[in-house]
Amino acid sequence: MSALLYRLLFPALWVGWAAYWVVSARALKSNVRKESALSRAQHGVPLAIAGILLWSDKVPWQPLNEPLFPWAPWQFYVAALITAAGLGFAVWARMHIGTNWSATVTLKEDHELVTTGPYSLVRHPIYTGLLTAIIGSALARDEWRGVLAILIAWAAIWRKLRLEEKWMLEVFGESYSAYYRRVPALIPFMRGSAK
Repeated sequence: MSALLYRLLFPALWVGWAAYWVVSARALKSNVRKESALSRAQHGVPLAIAGILLWSDKVPWQPLNEPLFPWAPWQFYVAALITAAGLGFAVWARMHIGTNWSATVTLKEDHELVTTGPYSLVRHPIYTGLLTAIIGSALARDEWRGVLAILIAWAAIWRKLRLEEKWMLEVFGESYSAYYRRVPALIPFMRGSAK
């Protein structure tokens, strides 16, 4: 395994995902309602902190830089597969939701309740994909700070999805309630992950 592959594969996966995200955000429905800047910061800042934990060479508190497991070459491949699968799932969900998508909690003009494709497996497949990719990247990092990054990202995403669900319930009423009861929030096939 070349050192170059170790150093470049994960950044390439994430940069490719980010490039798609930017390009696909060009043609969206107009916003009718949008969360405040303070609300965005309450999940955006923790996600940025999680990213810093994962991508910095070192963090100031040394115990967070300690390895989780004795390193084995298979770990790199498993971590890369998990990261790629997570990012791929997020892209599938982003493509499927189409012009209803927004980076922030938003209600769109003629907003549609999408319940097919990846949205039939989980209510928030983009978040499922991103959390999976973060777990894969943390496994590749193989340091305690990866665990902390996962926990911070999960808390930030959970806060954001709860706000989204409140707004969806206000707009779609019983249709969203039925969807909520039928489909788990983040973990496919896991009844009760919605609550």
